[in-house]
Amino acid sequence: MPTDDLGDAHDTDSETPDQSSPPAPEATRTLVFDERATAHSPAEDVLGILTGTFTASLGLYLLQSSEAVTGGTAGLALLIQYASGLPFWMLFLLINLPFAVLAVWQRGWSFTIRTVIAIAMVSGWSVVHHALFTIDDLNPIYGTLGGNLLAGVGLLILFRHRASLGGINIVALIVQDRWGFRAGWTQMIFDVIIVTAALLVVPWPNVVLSALGAVVLNLVLAMNHRPGRYIGH
Repeated sequence: MPTDDLGDAHDTDSETPDQSSPPAPEATRTLVFDERATAHSPAEDVLGILTGTFTASLGLYLLQSSEAVTGGTAGLALLIQYASGLPFWMLFLLINLPFAVLAVWQRGWSFTIRTVIAIAMVSGWSVVHHALFTIDDLNPIYGTLGGNLLAGVGLLILFRHRASLGGINIVALIVQDRWGFRAGWTQMIFDVIIVTAALLVVPWPNVVLSALGAVVLNLVLAMNHRPGRYIGH
């Protein structure tokens, strides 16, 4: 005797089921999209990476102007900048270089090349912001929370165009792809460590604000960067 999708046996001469009853959830069809139709074009990727790096770098610039930190390699670069006085753009490049090997090994050349370009562009945008957008007075609450929000949106754009800002972002994406643990939560674990270390460099009120800002950033990723939610790739 034939069986239905649920594995229940039916007699071929049995009564036809009521057509008005809704199908079981397991038997409903799922939407299928043509991969070629949903893929980003090269022009869309270029614009996406430009937009993502500009947005993220502007968020980091607000953090610098507020003497705040954040998580990830960007937060580590900010910490070293506050302690040493070295320029952020150079520190951000140097810190992310070792993670390029991990990106090639785990994510492939396409992702790595896009990520290296994104890292270089954030460093370049940082120089542009300092030259063209002078901030003399900035409320630290606005700067810290707003900066993390912009950085999170910028990262989200980069993730959706198969790029990142290197470092812990790469580790977070690998964990999500392999074990389904959301990138935002993985990032948050590392961020707690980095923000706590900021107590050695900046005043504790700035660290408290930085911790709140890191939560904002990672909530943006955790709520929006989910496999299957976004069709284009």
